[in-house]
Amino acid sequence: VQEYVGFWPRALATIVDTLWMMPIIFVVGYAVYGPRYFDTSSLHAGTVDVLMQWVFPMVVVLLFWFWRQATPGKMAISARIVDAKTGLPPSRGQLVGRYLAYYVSLLPLGLGYLWVAFDSRKRGWHDLLAGTVVIRDNR
Repeated sequence: VQEYVGFWPRALATIVDTLWMMPIIFVVGYAVYGPRYFDTSSLHAGTVDVLMQWVFPMVVVLLFWFWRQATPGKMAISARIVDAKTGLPPSRGQLVGRYLAYYVSLLPLGLGYLWVAFDSRKRGWHDLLAGTVVIRDNR
């Protein structure tokens, strides 16, 4: 029997992932731009900033999903992503779609993420769109 992972543990996993990625992003940003990197008057400091804040997290998350079906945050809570129909590892296409669907979940004030708290299988909109579910990793 699969145990679905709910909203609060998944929120904790997101915080863990943010906390280990932020220092990397900040150190690279500071190394490239110096103190002006922390000037909040513009949305981004330059190309490297855009790469580090958007492309780097996407690549790292997808690599972890491809390799372990989980980011370090999900691993910390003993969770992994599986195909909702089969319980097997999702395809790479599903995982890429799931990542892109994060933006769909975010847009209406994060309602797609909050949906995890109300769905019977604890799925956010990104899970529903990608055909995935997050379960306890009992391997």
